[in-house]
Amino acid sequence: MILDFDHGTIILRDIKTPSGDMVFDQRVNAYRASAYMYSRIVKQFPDAEDRVFEKSPKLELSHSETLRSYQKKAITKWKENNYSGTIVLPTAAGKTHIGMEAIRLLRTSVLVVAPTIELIQQWRSKLESAFGIEVGQIGGGEKNFLPVSVSTYDSAYLMAETMGNKFRLVIFDEVHHLASDQYINIAKMFASPYRLGLTATYERTDLLHEKLEEYMGGKIFEMGYEELEDYLADFRIVRIPVELTDEEEEEYRANREIFLHYIRRERIRLKGPWDFEKFIMRSWNPEGREALLAWRRSREIAFSARVKIDTVRYVLTRHRGEKAIIFTEDTDTAYLISREFLIPALTYLTPGPERKEYLQMFRDGKVTALATSRVLDEGVDVPDATIGIVLSGSGSARQYRQRLGRILRPGSGKKAVLYEVVAKSTSEYATSSRRRKGVPNRSDDS
Repeated sequence: MILDFDHGTIILRDIKTPSGDMVFDQRVNAYRASAYMYSRIVKQFPDAEDRVFEKSPKLELSHSETLRSYQKKAITKWKENNYSGTIVLPTAAGKTHIGMEAIRLLRTSVLVVAPTIELIQQWRSKLESAFGIEVGQIGGGEKNFLPVSVSTYDSAYLMAETMGNKFRLVIFDEVHHLASDQYINIAKMFASPYRLGLTATYERTDLLHEKLEEYMGGKIFEMGYEELEDYLADFRIVRIPVELTDEEEEEYRANREIFLHYIRRERIRLKGPWDFEKFIMRSWNPEGREALLAWRRSREIAFSARVKIDTVRYVLTRHRGEKAIIFTEDTDTAYLISREFLIPALTYLTPGPERKEYLQMFRDGKVTALATSRVLDEGVDVPDATIGIVLSGSGSARQYRQRLGRILRPGSGKKAVLYEVVAKSTSEYATSSRRRKGVPNRSDDS
């Protein structure tokens, strides 16, 4: 019996006792199974000639990082679960160190998959520094395969059929992305017997995270902010309610009423992202289009009210000399803040090299504030930041925790503050309450 890898599947030749997960392919006169089943197949047929992975020597890898007690516990749980599963820890709790320890333990070929170019470059830099090796990169204009490599989710998805047997260990950073209908194919088409998921926010509102049970080994370890207070910066959360001008409030109410009247008349219930997508799909008619435009305009008014800009000025003055990140939900507001305070803006429109330059300037203290629309929500390491200002955001608890995590990386005597600037008499208050779920009650409403 022979096992081969072919386009994201395992081919089983000369098999006499196939299981129900195997399908006979007349084109090759052999059975096929999804590549992720490789480790099960090897256990089921230990005498088979295994051609799935090329034979390669153990990598000589070591690092000088000292793991904290909870990081050691997480690694132990992962080992006990046959080197598979997802570890859930808050942003700034050192998930990268856990990944490096997993690599050191197995000393085998590894691919780290992360959602953005900034994140894979961050991983690449840390791995090269920790292990003293050259690390390959797939994505961001590079296609360099080495025993230890990093890749974006997009590149791993596009190349899964040919890349799925090149790495015995695969680490998915921000693993909740893997659960999407598209990216889950990476997990299916990779034969990697060793799998590690890392995230601060495992559960998804669409419940797609349940797919990870089958392909990643489930959630095996989790700790929250309350349990890790000794390892994170001391922090508090301050909500600052602000009032719209009379003109802004009048326009907000008018647009909000158009939107609410439409969804009530059409009996549309907006309980989650899927419901809102249905609302958008129904906006092809004039009334639906008017309601959608009214919803957008009401959000714009709440997000970029003039008093919010004045509040940012007050906070930055109060914390003069400290490093601050100003978070917005939309790109226009990020650029408005950038122009108003003459600070860099990082958005999806900012070219990669420019983003890298701005982040380095921030680390070096050449600039002490950044404006961003979502691109810093996830994963990017900005250890010096002590002040976060949320001007606008979604109701997602995941986004909120990730933004809080940007300012929680520990430092000597560090005291971090996350400000929420919320427009009174708008839907922002309900949104603020929803996204705070699961975050320690350190609130001090002004």
